Amino acid sequence: MVSVRVLLVDDDALVRAGLRMILSSSEEIEVVGEAADGADAVAAVQAHRPDVVLMDIRMPGMDGIAATSALRRLPAPPHVIVLTTFQADEHVMSALRAGADGFLLKDTAPAEIIHAVRLVAAGEAMLSPSVTRTLLSHLGSDEMTQRRRLAAQRLASLTEREREVAVAVGSGASNAEIAASLFMSEATVKAHVSRLLTKLAVTNRVHIAILVHDAQS
Repeated sequence: MVSVRVLLVDDDALVRAGLRMILSSSEEIEVVGEAADGADAVAAVQAHRPDVVLMDIRMPGMDGIAATSALRRLPAPPHVIVLTTFQADEHVMSALRAGADGFLLKDTAPAEIIHAVRLVAAGEAMLSPSVTRTLLSHLGSDEMTQRRRLAAQRLASLTEREREVAVAVGSGASNAEIAASLFMSEATVKAHVSRLLTKLAVTNRVHIAILVHDAQS
């Protein structure tokens, strides 16, 4: 059985212990290390090479946003799921824009945490359209107008098929769901998503979704 390697980053030792207990209940997940702040997280990723990092946003020293940005600059960076206590926290959007693949509330049910780790490790995004809209609604109108214009310019470079896949990604659909709705194989969907990441110069599916929502808002 393929094991997903996970690193836990939180300044609260009790939170780390709880997450370790939850994740260790899955035979498919291995917790390979822990860190108490963002700076330690970067060093721990280089030492343990995790597939997924569960990253607290608010920490003393280097916070989760800065740490996520630093991790994205590493060769073969891990996937990052940020942890927060507030769903519409403006820090969540900052973390997503820094390269996080999604976020979890700290009171998320254990089974959902395990599912999220598996999902992100497989290259899927874990950000629902309703959550994306809520987060985007916190942007000011001037900033939103500018983002809409820039997003539309970037999406204009896509072919019709690529745009269809991008919109499907923005709706929160998985590769399997996109394949079924657009009548193509999952392998073809993955190829399209890979091309989208390159053409749009983004790091993950969440950024594709944000661009789509920016352009449509």
